[in-house]
Amino acid sequence: MTETQAIIDSYRRATAEGERAALATLVRVEGSAYRRPGARMFITERGQTTGVLSGGCLERDVSERAAKVMRTGEPLVVTYDTTSDDDIVWGLGIGCNGVVQVLIEPAGELRLDCLMQLLKECAKSRRRGAVATVIHQEGETEIRIGTRALLYPDESLLSELLVSGVFAGPSVVNDLRDAVESGASAIKRYEVDAGIIDVFIQVIEPQVSLVIFGAGDDALPVVALAQNLSWQTTVVDTKLRPASIERFAAAETVLLCPPEEVLDRVPLNESAAVVLMTHNYLHDLELLKALLNRRVRYIGCLGPKRRAERLLLELEEEGESTLVDACRAQLHAPAGLDIGAETPAEIAFSIIVEIKAVLTGRGGGLLRNRSGSIHSEVGKRGMTAHWPVGDEFGIATNLPKVAIGAAS
Repeated sequence: MTETQAIIDSYRRATAEGERAALATLVRVEGSAYRRPGARMFITERGQTTGVLSGGCLERDVSERAAKVMRTGEPLVVTYDTTSDDDIVWGLGIGCNGVVQVLIEPAGELRLDCLMQLLKECAKSRRRGAVATVIHQEGETEIRIGTRALLYPDESLLSELLVSGVFAGPSVVNDLRDAVESGASAIKRYEVDAGIIDVFIQVIEPQVSLVIFGAGDDALPVVALAQNLSWQTTVVDTKLRPASIERFAAAETVLLCPPEEVLDRVPLNESAAVVLMTHNYLHDLELLKALLNRRVRYIGCLGPKRRAERLLLELEEEGESTLVDACRAQLHAPAGLDIGAETPAEIAFSIIVEIKAVLTGRGGGLLRNRSGSIHSEVGKRGMTAHWPVGDEFGIATNLPKVAIGAAS
């Protein structure tokens, strides 16, 4: 189960039981932080939490502030700042050199119901959506913190902002659509009749869809790792072995399907990642031919480079040169990052992290060699990362050094 789905389930339970609760959302990050903007945590009045905002530094203080939000019913934006080395945080004089802002809002309002519905629909449709949330206001505007506009995967729009006549033009709608197209969240500032508002525009990404062609023993650790990441996993046995259904019970779907029927039977969308693990040259050739007509985010293929080049050459000789050029840009062969993997489990790990890197547009290098924040787009922001731990494939592993104190 994904973190998002767990939060949706917790929200439903609290609502059904009439329990007061609050939703905390990380809306702004400057400098070093454990998670990206958009991370969420759901808190009930009994102190139960679902989801995390940090490596354990923020959660206690956020929960205490959420209790106040539950009592007052008023949303709140809290700033946590540890950029000063002199800052004393719970008796410790060490900071994480970062500033983060967290929006805390009470559950039980229509706007949160709509947000949960958006999250659910993005997961179900496997398509992006976007949400714009007011996180700051200046002047005499009556727009409340937490006011939203939501763009659903079917491109329908639900907006408190536009209904209330906030904008003179379609600015927020255009920015929501641009965010869905680019996959990049951002904070936008808009001038309104009586002041200025800052709006956090977040892209809601669907669950990663991974399709593995091949049902050999080496596919088992790939499925296991994908499940740990809550990816939607489909295993396709092109050799039609009934035993594969039980062997790969951990996958969401197991299909017994010959390569020539892939286009009709295997669900592939633009956000899907595909790995060819059939260990059968002719099957891979037929599968690549089918994939030429589908837009997917990643295609990985086992075997040496010369094998992949031979596959593409055969497709070109069949008159598919234009499509083959597009496929070559997507094809990763051999699949996986160069981490010295040898065992099946290590190879599976290298493949999974390469997929993550491709999906997030990262190069997969060492984080200590990265210029800028680990959460920023390459070359777009100049914030300095402070000795993060891990590899640059889009997974945040730079654990905060100290607990972060509130300053709001």
